[in-house]
Amino acid sequence: MGTVISLLSGKGGTGKSTAAAALASALSELGRRVVCLDADRELHNLDLCLGIRDSVLLDYGDVLDGDVTLERALTAVPDFSGLWLLPSPDTPRDGLPGLLSELKQKYDYVLLDYPGGMGFFLEEAACYSDLILLLATADPCSSRDAERTAQALRELGAQNLRLIMNRISRRLLRSSDITLDDSVDHVGIRLLGYVPEDYRVSLALNAGRPLLTTGTRGAAAAFRRIAKRIDGQKVPIR
Repeated sequence: MGTVISLLSGKGGTGKSTAAAALASALSELGRRVVCLDADRELHNLDLCLGIRDSVLLDYGDVLDGDVTLERALTAVPDFSGLWLLPSPDTPRDGLPGLLSELKQKYDYVLLDYPGGMGFFLEEAACYSDLILLLATADPCSSRDAERTAQALRELGAQNLRLIMNRISRRLLRSSDITLDDSVDHVGIRLLGYVPEDYRVSLALNAGRPLLTTGTRGAAAAFRRIAKRIDGQKVPIR
């Protein structure tokens, strides 16, 4: 039985879609079969982060309508064996629980990349996820929004919450009174890993390539460590 992982953030700009694509890529590198479900119905960016822009033609609405099989709707990511993308339709649809159940039977991990902020999708994530990853930065506004999102998720019944501190700038931290520990404590959920600010993220996106194809340093290395921790390996946080 596979694991459903939802990625959420209290606000935009935390690098959530980049994280979803990088973690999915890293899990597939571990030999796992992984599906990325782009659950942001208005801003579909996972295809860009996975390096398959303009390759995606179908979404899971086509599956629910009976127009195509699930396997036909999935778009393979050429750079990573065992990784596929499945977008959401532009409008909410019934049938997601059954679809996720089917995906869990066939794949090791199903990663849902939800929009930033708070909305109806929090209840969906709380209900159907085995693990929720909350993305935040060391920015006080981001930490506060993550704290509020975590509280809302707990009130909806979510229990397995983990925090990823993303886009961490050591230079910015040194020039301010903020520490990483302060930010983590403020959010109030268990830390899964840190990811540094890395120019390679923008370079990969502009080149139309997945981040993990850029090498083994910086953000790519951090996401690989986090993926191993998700997969049950004992790996240091940093």
